[in-house]
Formats: sequence, structure tokens, C-alpha cells
Amino acid sequence: MLNTLQRKSVVALSVLFALGALGGCATHQTPTNSKAATPAAMTESAPAAAKAEAPAQTQTYFMVYHENGRIYAMTDPKIYTSFLNTDEVPLTRTRIGAGPEGETVIFGITKADGKHLDKPTAAEDIFDGRTQDVGAFYGEVLRNGRFHVFGEWKDFQDYLAHKEITFTYTEIGTGPKGETVIYALNSVTKKKGRPVALVEQFNALHK
Repeated sequence: MLNTLQRKSVVALSVLFALGALGGCATHQTPTNSKAATPAAMTESAPAAAKAEAPAQTQTYFMVYHENGRIYAMTDPKIYTSFLNTDEVPLTRTRIGAGPEGETVIFGITKADGKHLDKPTAAEDIFDGRTQDVGAFYGEVLRNGRFHVFGEWKDFQDYLAHKEITFTYTEIGTGPKGETVIYALNSVTKKKGRPVALVEQFNALHK
């Protein structure tokens, strides 16, 4: 049998072992704080995704060879479609005798253009040939009651130079007032058949 001193020693050792065991458990216990348990990369908000690049701005240009003998030129689609419906252009700049056959040329200008009349407008730059390759392009020429529609800058420039379109796709009676619509093609785009995207652009503008 253990004497009193031995029993006290055993109890003391048991207490020490128990405390040591508890201390060991505490040092390995998984923290309950969710932030501490989560990697820093996860606790911070993920950086916002980089904004998708805005699509390239499409240069637009419209010319109307009017039955009154004048040429109207503009770059703003709203001014153009309004002119087709009302036969009026709110703000203009006029050049008498500046057309290829001596016609008066009337440029439809925007309110922003009106604040800088000391400078040529985009429509004038294109008309005067100062504008080089513009990238994405959409243009229309209304002449002799027909719409000529262009989806490429070079095709449009060729038309202005020669007044002819080598390759075309024509739809009769599909204009906003039943006009014939002639879509300009080239040696590449003609292989694709009906220019669906160009037709959709035309219809969207004149809906």
C-alpha cells in the first residue's frame, strides 16, 4: 500500500500531466475565428474584373444628293434620319459650288460642332479627303432615289472617286419608303452572299 507521502506525489504528478495535456491541446486547437482561419486572399474582396474594352467607335457618314440639286453631308445618324423625314437640317454650314459638279454642299452639324465653328467638322474633313482610314465604318449615300450602303471605308472611298460600285447586293423596295437599297461589296465580302450584318444595320437605322 502507498503511504501518505507517496499518494501525495502521485496526485501531484497526475495534476501536472493533466495540465500539460490541456496545454498541448490548446496550442493545436483550430481557431474558431473565421477570419483567422481564412487565408488573407480570401478575406479580402477579389479585385473587380477589368472592364471590358469598349467596342471601337464606328465612324458614320451620310450623303444625300437632293432633288433640289444640293448635296447634304453629315456624320450624325439622328440628324440624317431626321432630315430624311422632315427635309430639314437644324444647324448647317454651307459651301456654294463646292460639289463635284458645282453643286452647293450643305453640311449638317451637331450642337457640339456649333461651338467650334473655327474648325472643320468631321463631315467636312471626310468630304475634303483629309480623313484617312477610320477603322469601323458605316455610310449611306442616297442618290437618284436609291440608297447605297457601305460597311467598309475603302468601298466608300472608291464610290466617291468613281461613282460606281463594282460588286453589289441589291434589294428592291426595302428602303424606308420603298426605295431600292444597294449594298456595296468587294472581292472578299461578295463571297459571303447576302451581307446580313450590313442589312441589319440599315434596317436598324431606318426602323
